[in-house]
Amino acid sequence: MELAPVILFVYNRPEHTRICLEHLEQNKLAAESELYIFADGAKPGGEEAVAAVRRVVSRPWKFRRVTVVERPENRGLAANVIDGVTTVLKQYDRVIVLEDDLVVSPWFLRFMNEALETYKEEEQVCHVTCHMLDHKGRLPETFLIKWCNSWGWGTWRRAWQYFEPDGAKLLHEIESRGLCWQFDLDGGFHFTQMLRDQIAGRNNSWFVRWYASLFLRDKLMLGTERSLVDNVGFDGSGTHCNTMQLCTQTLDPNPIEVVPISPIKECQLARKVYSRTYRYNYSYRHKLLVFIGNLWIRLFKKRR
Repeated sequence: MELAPVILFVYNRPEHTRICLEHLEQNKLAAESELYIFADGAKPGGEEAVAAVRRVVSRPWKFRRVTVVERPENRGLAANVIDGVTTVLKQYDRVIVLEDDLVVSPWFLRFMNEALETYKEEEQVCHVTCHMLDHKGRLPETFLIKWCNSWGWGTWRRAWQYFEPDGAKLLHEIESRGLCWQFDLDGGFHFTQMLRDQIAGRNNSWFVRWYASLFLRDKLMLGTERSLVDNVGFDGSGTHCNTMQLCTQTLDPNPIEVVPISPIKECQLARKVYSRTYRYNYSYRHKLLVFIGNLWIRLFKKRR
């Protein structure tokens, strides 16, 4: 099986970067895998944190080969991701992509590489992930869905060619075809507004443009019922602390088998579960509960 190179994007969170690399290193395929690290440059006043991250990535990590690209200037995550993925895919036909706030299972690389190998010639499948939010209801072990997930993912050169960086062009086609509801995961989350915000400069999301690029071509993502990835980056401090997150995910200790799905079509049950999960997590009621929980945790820590 051809092993995909792993791309890791880092910036100014040394502790997250260390934890991410330590977990990734525990994968059995790590020692056989190429690792590319793209380290973004500092903004004024942020030089110390960026330097600390670069000291972390310069350690002798146990991968087949580590290539570190230190950006001399601050590009921002979107530009860093787009350029990094494009650059590596000029040399390889597939990649696995991580960011510094992700913690992965020891089975992560096995699943991702098997999935990328299994679906390498299936034109309808353009994105692979093994991250899943905690949800109610059972799903197939793996499934196909017309969506994307940016927290631990993989793709192929044949798919990345569809990436359209012009958000306005994407939005125009979504709106002119009357696809806003479907693009929003059947009303589960405001992805259309997220794209509008990207166009207006209120965010710089590469993800919403990647999702829209594949969505408009009716491409599919391979997803999993259990999660081999956990995002620990919602604390705002660069270290993982015990606070309540709006969206939770449980890191599963067991491997996930890749069994080819036939026929290649969207799993409607998965679409309903995703829509319901996002709708609940971002509801005003849930946001209020999380806010109260975080407030209680902060007050409790102060008293201690």
